[in-house]
Amino acid sequence: MKVTVSAIKADVGGIGGHTRPSDGLLDAVRRTIKQSSDLLLDYYVGYAGDDVHIIMSHTKGTDNAQIHGLAWKAFEEGTKVAKSEGLYGAGQDLLKDSFSGNVKGMGPGVAELEFEERPNEAFTVLAADKTEPGAFNYPFYRLFVDALSNTGLIVNKSLAAGVKFNIMDVEVGEIAELSLWEDKPILEAALMYPGRYVVSSVYTKSGEPIVASSTDRLHNIAGTYVGKDDPIAIVRTQKNFPATEELGSVFNNPHYVAGNTRGSHHMPLMPVKINTAASIDFCIPIIEALVFSMHGGKFTGPFDGFSTPDWDYVREIATKKALAMRSQGFIHPATLVPAELEYAEGYKAVIEGLHKKMKPLETKQVGGNKKYEDPD
Repeated sequence: MKVTVSAIKADVGGIGGHTRPSDGLLDAVRRTIKQSSDLLLDYYVGYAGDDVHIIMSHTKGTDNAQIHGLAWKAFEEGTKVAKSEGLYGAGQDLLKDSFSGNVKGMGPGVAELEFEERPNEAFTVLAADKTEPGAFNYPFYRLFVDALSNTGLIVNKSLAAGVKFNIMDVEVGEIAELSLWEDKPILEAALMYPGRYVVSSVYTKSGEPIVASSTDRLHNIAGTYVGKDDPIAIVRTQKNFPATEELGSVFNNPHYVAGNTRGSHHMPLMPVKINTAASIDFCIPIIEALVFSMHGGKFTGPFDGFSTPDWDYVREIATKKALAMRSQGFIHPATLVPAELEYAEGYKAVIEGLHKKMKPLETKQVGGNKKYEDPD
């Protein structure tokens, strides 16, 4: 049976700031999806920080106008509640006035996979908040390239043969297909800079889809800061794909990502439990793992992948790394470079004060050489 899994997310309002959606907002989204559930095989609605995610199974393929339109309508209904409750950032990820057939490029993040369902179909949805799509670069590298992180790359014939990565240049909207193992150095060069080059999808050499990840940069769409991009991804697991445990373990070393308060800092990505609010301790970037089984398009789960006691220790590591980085204050690399600052226009306005005070260095001839002197 050919099934499509669509994971679509958006921030349409948070309680008192960028914390979590209200129960009323979530009820409005769930009610809207339920009213049109005849379009779907199954669905699940939850949240990561202040982002609502709608996970749907259906038979209509990717980029389907009915499915995307349903998600857009649900986010609009959630926005109405957010406005009535005075929630912060009501409707902030809905960057267009009306739906045009596909939510890509309109603000919400989208990850979709269409595939022949296996007898024991397993997949995990990774939902992040307070970070950008490139936050998945390092974990996906560990999962599909680094045998030190994933022994499956040695003992699993399919993974050992290598996979194909689609890498998106999010600044110009172009995509490149890179194949392991011949393109390994090119892949590594791209993944070095997650602010520009982002993993969009991963396939086996035979063309079976494994990973789909959202890649939209909101500031590219809106032309100004409207919030972090907060990516979402779907990863199929088991058999010819990475084991669920191999996928989970690539998040056990909380790596530094762009994001945090005002989207302007480097902070570690903390694995958290399903339906966790964003922290008001500097707004540490978070990642959730929603682990599903599926048969006939019907979901069993999600199991909360980061809920077991061992992840408490990883969360402690992330907290310590976050406090260490923020102890450096505003000095780079605690803060992002100007080109990556989400409040870049504000920074430009402030730094213009420095430019206005700049004076050229005066010079005078000393022998045959010019000597620069302080103008004072």
